[in-house]
Amino acid sequence: MNPDPIPPHRRAVVVKLENGLHLGPSSQIVQLAQKFTSTLVIRKGEKVVDGKSMLDLLTLAAEHGTVLELEASGNDAAEALEAVAGLFERNFATDQSPGPPEKGVQGAV
Repeated sequence: MNPDPIPPHRRAVVVKLENGLHLGPSSQIVQLAQKFTSTLVIRKGEKVVDGKSMLDLLTLAAEHGTVLELEASGNDAAEALEAVAGLFERNFATDQSPGPPEKGVQGAV
């Protein structure tokens, strides 16, 4: 008896970047997606591209406001999908942590 294949995980995201999904953000997607063993495809309407291919991502020509569907398949698909969707949610901001306060002397004696 063969177990049923794991169904793909899907999630819609919106491109909020003013200049759309250009080289920098596409690079972030590819670098992050390559950390996972799962496959990642990104859909824009009828066009489907490999989320681990920079050239494929750039062919989407996803402008500001474009809705994309992320689809991940594999053992770590849920984690991969969450990670890549997080890039869109943070608008591709690279600083994920609040970091130290810029001003103030907390803890001064």
